[in-house]
Amino acid sequence: MAGNGKKLHVAMFPWLAFGHMIPYLDLAKFIAQKGHKISYLSTPRNLNRLPKLPPHLSSLITFIPVSLPPVDELPENAEATMDVHPDDVHYLKKAFDGLEPELARFLETESPDWIIYDFIPHWLPPIAGKLGISRAFFLIINAWFLAFFGPSASMLDNSVMRLTDLEQFTVPPKWITFPTKAAYRDYEIKRTFKTSLKQENASGVEDFYRVGCTITGCDVLAIRHCREFEPNWLTLLEELHQKPIIPLGLMPPSVEESGGDSNDTWVSISEWLNKQNIASVVYVALGSEVALRPDELTELALGLELSGLPFFWVLRKPVGLTEEDSLMLPHGFEERTKHRGIVWKNWAPQLRILSHDSVGGFLTHCGWSSSVEGIRFGLPLIMLPLVLDQCLNARIMEGHEFGIEVPRDEGDGSFTRNSVAESIRLVMVDKEKGSIYRERAKATSSLFGDKVLHDQYLDYFVQYLENRKSQD
Repeated sequence: MAGNGKKLHVAMFPWLAFGHMIPYLDLAKFIAQKGHKISYLSTPRNLNRLPKLPPHLSSLITFIPVSLPPVDELPENAEATMDVHPDDVHYLKKAFDGLEPELARFLETESPDWIIYDFIPHWLPPIAGKLGISRAFFLIINAWFLAFFGPSASMLDNSVMRLTDLEQFTVPPKWITFPTKAAYRDYEIKRTFKTSLKQENASGVEDFYRVGCTITGCDVLAIRHCREFEPNWLTLLEELHQKPIIPLGLMPPSVEESGGDSNDTWVSISEWLNKQNIASVVYVALGSEVALRPDELTELALGLELSGLPFFWVLRKPVGLTEEDSLMLPHGFEERTKHRGIVWKNWAPQLRILSHDSVGGFLTHCGWSSSVEGIRFGLPLIMLPLVLDQCLNARIMEGHEFGIEVPRDEGDGSFTRNSVAESIRLVMVDKEKGSIYRERAKATSSLFGDKVLHDQYLDYFVQYLENRKSQD
């Protein structure tokens, strides 16, 4: 325990995306298990949508509601990225920045020992610093994504985001001195950065500037990474940012603790999965934050059909699209494939599905959480990255031969039904090259799913919080 055995009070302040809020809650629960008090701050609707706390932690974790100020362009009750069209997230960031006075009051009144915050609140570190509150920046993504964009100084002056310089990232940047396949393709640069830079930014603050501020103002940078997998990036981060870097491990979620699904939902899904042959089903899920274009949706669907393999496709309606045009599947697709495929248009219990014996591969957008979950269950990946960290994750995953990316046109990034079908069949059933991907994923599952190992990383982080505060 810290110094005299004092219990800490730790505030948690994630960005308004469930892909951020859930890892923050997982970390909060781990810290609370050590006897420390947690104040978890988010908006009322988001707090109500989080998984229920285990009874033994309910007295240690307090959900603190903070109210977003109104922004005219946001839909009513929009409190998370899943509630708005991707093009309108900048309005949500504007509203989030409006939480500054309420957060300042909370910190001044409650005086937590630590605040663990996300990449958005660039204004928070100076406030906490003046109050003598220790500050940890928890990045839910891996080390290579952050290291790829260089030192925080270049983020603060926005030089990393100049349009004329973005092409430098189609190769590993000069500060990466070890071999790596991490780099963007030209069409990914256009989709991820150039389009967003030309759009209005209602918040007035670019994301890289936010990250630069949150790094510069923190006492320690915690990251979802481990030394047993791609360790060079952790050393590089320390060199680039001159900050203590503490990996938290991969934080593999537990199927038993995942929660969120009704029993009826799982019964319906498992009944179908139970009828399939072992390792025969390709599970398809591309996240809920970025929607495929209509032409991409068509080619993906027809590729699944052409593959001839059973599939379970989680396809949720993108926010901001009408019922008529939201799920523009090819005419007759669902009828033609109904005997071997499911298109599931609601929330699905991903961990339970991935862990089912009938699932033999994962067609994924390569978000970091999904990548960890897929490999954790020994599933080879068919990768279709769209934006941001997904692209670099796919390069790293393919470099380790955990699967392959669906081939795409180098000019516009388009892919075809044939490339989808051939990629699925190669990874799922090919007896020569495909077996390499299946064996590599299976062999690495013991590392990605090693709860004892990854809990040791979290233990060290909690000890750091305790010891650092005891010395203040």
